[in-house]
Amino acid sequence: MRKWFKILTIGLAALVVVGAAGFYVWTRVARYPAFPEAVAVAEGAERVRGWTVFAPAGEPVVGFVFYPGGLVDPVAYAPVMRRLADGGVLAVIVPMPLDLAVFGIGRAAAVIAEFPRVDTWAIGGHSLGGAMAAEFVKGNPAAVDGIALLASYPAASTDLSALPIRAVSTYGTENGVTPPEGFEASLARLPPGTELVVIDGGNHAQFGHYGPQARDGVATIPREEQQRQAAATLLAFLLALR
Repeated sequence: MRKWFKILTIGLAALVVVGAAGFYVWTRVARYPAFPEAVAVAEGAERVRGWTVFAPAGEPVVGFVFYPGGLVDPVAYAPVMRRLADGGVLAVIVPMPLDLAVFGIGRAAAVIAEFPRVDTWAIGGHSLGGAMAAEFVKGNPAAVDGIALLASYPAASTDLSALPIRAVSTYGTENGVTPPEGFEASLARLPPGTELVVIDGGNHAQFGHYGPQARDGVATIPREEQQRQAAATLLAFLLALR
């Protein structure tokens, strides 16, 4: 009996190891690498504890913690974050374990602690990153003053509507990854007064500098234009938090 139990235990352990290895390989194969233009922008950023930090020329007026989309190279968002830094925001892109923010929900806390001179903070993210940013706010309601979502919204079980923070949600009309009706419905789970910004012609993937995603719609505006509008919305929102 003990012999069979030992064999079963070894077999189960082997299955776990093989499954974990398979999952890891899948995350590397399915990963969306950043375009060279974004990599070049990221090279001009600071590296602090593994984060990509875009600091403004002067004293930052507000800090913004950004969670990347699922399986997306974090530096794909460097162009948008650079625009925020040019406007006076300390913008920090936080890499995630296996590029999946679900495994690093609490990482914003370390970023906020690292920059104690910044007393106004917001968190946000794209796609899965935005949903996990909402989970961070749910678990740390006093940590930030606002949340900004790109092509994303809180999970059905996550209700932030009673929190004394501000929020903005932005998506493109050609978004094929997330159903458009989900954004409207999510307003009930976000703080009162949340602004829903729709970018005409934008899709899901063009919020970052990476390749097309399965099920996504075809954007009818250039990537540069979509990101310009997204950055303008983010910057106006963040500066208004002061």
